[in-house]
Amino acid sequence: MSWPKPVRQKIRRLEHVIRDLSETFVGRDTAVRLMALAALCREHLLLIGPPGTAKTELVTRFTAMVGAKDFHYLLSRFTEPAELFGPPDMTAFKEGAWRTNTTGMLPEAEVAFLDEIFQGSSAILNALLTMANERRYHNGGDVVDCPLWMIIGASNHLPDDAGLDAFADRFTLRLLVDPLPNERVDDLLDRGWALEQNRFQKGNGQTLLPTLSREDLEALFRRIGEVDLKPVRPAYGQLVRDLRTEGVALSDRRAVRGLKLVAAAALLRGVTRAAPQDLWPVRHMWQRTEHAQTTAVAVDGAMAEAGAGPPSSERPAAKILEDLDVLVHAEQGLSGEVSLGAHLMALNKLRRELLTGHRKETDAIEKVEAVIERVLGRLEEVHV
Repeated sequence: MSWPKPVRQKIRRLEHVIRDLSETFVGRDTAVRLMALAALCREHLLLIGPPGTAKTELVTRFTAMVGAKDFHYLLSRFTEPAELFGPPDMTAFKEGAWRTNTTGMLPEAEVAFLDEIFQGSSAILNALLTMANERRYHNGGDVVDCPLWMIIGASNHLPDDAGLDAFADRFTLRLLVDPLPNERVDDLLDRGWALEQNRFQKGNGQTLLPTLSREDLEALFRRIGEVDLKPVRPAYGQLVRDLRTEGVALSDRRAVRGLKLVAAAALLRGVTRAAPQDLWPVRHMWQRTEHAQTTAVAVDGAMAEAGAGPPSSERPAAKILEDLDVLVHAEQGLSGEVSLGAHLMALNKLRRELLTGHRKETDAIEKVEAVIERVLGRLEEVHV
């Protein structure tokens, strides 16, 4: 059984977002996939690592590509709740009511990126706890439903304060984000400079057009429950028991939510039945940093024991052509030189991928080259 065509199209668009960001940000493939998975599942993601590892830029581009309302803030121990949730609503105050004006603030965001998240005061963290778990914000005497998909929290390290455990537990997924190793420096400089050049051309500009709409993501979210988990349910249950035996703290809540992540991993592959390879998100469900490696080893062992082979790095030509369909669809909304130029770069990446791994697929190569010629023609018209 396969997904209906409209669902497959939405999956392809999300795959395109993942691939585009993975190619733009060197060595951040796992962060990109976890971000997409978290948004799809309505779960929260915690990124642990030093500043300067492109976390903010990655989140900014992701939200632009999925058309999400975002909110970014760097917390400190001096941050006031009004800086996140909004200033007092003076009109309401004159009428004898106490409310905040949440326009453009965190309660109205779909994706929130909060840097140094554990630096927030107890008042901020308590409000975030309710928002993260219930998607609600207590505004004066009113309880407001929030459109929040996910909170992405960033921190240099996990706190040792037991009082923060309940809050930290809301972040089902975690990732250690380290600076790139020396052997990747040249790639980092090349792609980083390309991003900077793009900024020079755009001004301040986030002119990225959404590849996937909020409605698309919502439609995929509703499909997660239709994934058949029976093929992996025994292996997942044993994995949870093994992790707990190894001392990896895995609360009942997070253990259950892990099933949703496994189902979403299968959905991202475009299949309706989960397989052992879809257990990979559990690698990122550790509670303490020192358990990250233990968790990874246990999950990899469980996947191998259940029959999951190593992932293939080479995509079939048919998959590459699916990406081409996504780009052709996105081209309809493009008009300026910068957006068409970026579009052309994405098309050339597909062409190189075909030439590298599928030289005999001449029909596929010619199809991509025809689209490239059309976009080049449109660029020449812009210059005239």
